[in-house]
Amino acid sequence: MKMFPCLLPAIMLISCQLAGQNEARLQTSPEGYRLEQYERFRVRESLQEISGIVFHRDEAHFIANNDEQGKLFQVNLRATAPYPSWKFGKGGDYEETVFTGKDWFVLKSNGSMYRIDGMFTDTISSTLAHFPHNWKREFEAAYYDIQSNRIVAICKTCEVDKGQKQTSVFTFSPDSMTWNPEPAWRFFNDNIPGLKEGPSKHFRPSGAAVHPIENRVYIVASVNELLVITDLQGNVQETHRLPRKHFSQPEGITFAPNGDMYISNEGDEDHTADILKFKYSPKN
Repeated sequence: MKMFPCLLPAIMLISCQLAGQNEARLQTSPEGYRLEQYERFRVRESLQEISGIVFHRDEAHFIANNDEQGKLFQVNLRATAPYPSWKFGKGGDYEETVFTGKDWFVLKSNGSMYRIDGMFTDTISSTLAHFPHNWKREFEAAYYDIQSNRIVAICKTCEVDKGQKQTSVFTFSPDSMTWNPEPAWRFFNDNIPGLKEGPSKHFRPSGAAVHPIENRVYIVASVNELLVITDLQGNVQETHRLPRKHFSQPEGITFAPNGDMYISNEGDEDHTADILKFKYSPKN
């Protein structure tokens, strides 16, 4: 009987090791990445509610927004000083930042699109384009499709999808500053592997970006704890889990030209906001 207390720590250690091995086997990743391996950068206090993020020039020049102040921030991953910022509008629920290579845009949760005029200057302002429908809607994820020269915005919760087991996608023309009032396509729940096993049975994207080498769309869905990869026509090709252990609240995603991926997590009472870097190592 006296040997059992001595065996208990060893049994617990073996159990923990097996659990860790099982978790590692269950974690899948897109080719070229390992989602369990990353470099973490803490975000300064001014961006604890970091939402949209864009890689611009290098790791000292990310452009990001928080979801309250109507400001854009220039984020240096290794900065010790406050981030430079530019105020383009009143306070509100701003969710995504998009760069077309020419102009900067910020998407509000209600579908209002702001073109940023005079970016990086003291005379920064914005031009607003309203969403064409009055029904209830919430957007968080958008990206620029260079092939069609349009910004693609994915509903998070839109009244038009209520009870339909679908997620509608709308497009915006940066040249004419107009929304297409009809959905470009819809994601259907049954076509998204892993959705039913997540915390929410409805697809709720929180950030999106086009991979610069693969030319595919990577979509993070914080509520679903999923990374969903599609082609440019919205056909789902892969899904991978984003466990809370590593991804506390993934709200933004962007890529460096070499394919390195960056995912931003908003902060909360238990976690500090951060940006996770995943190196891209495709097979030759």
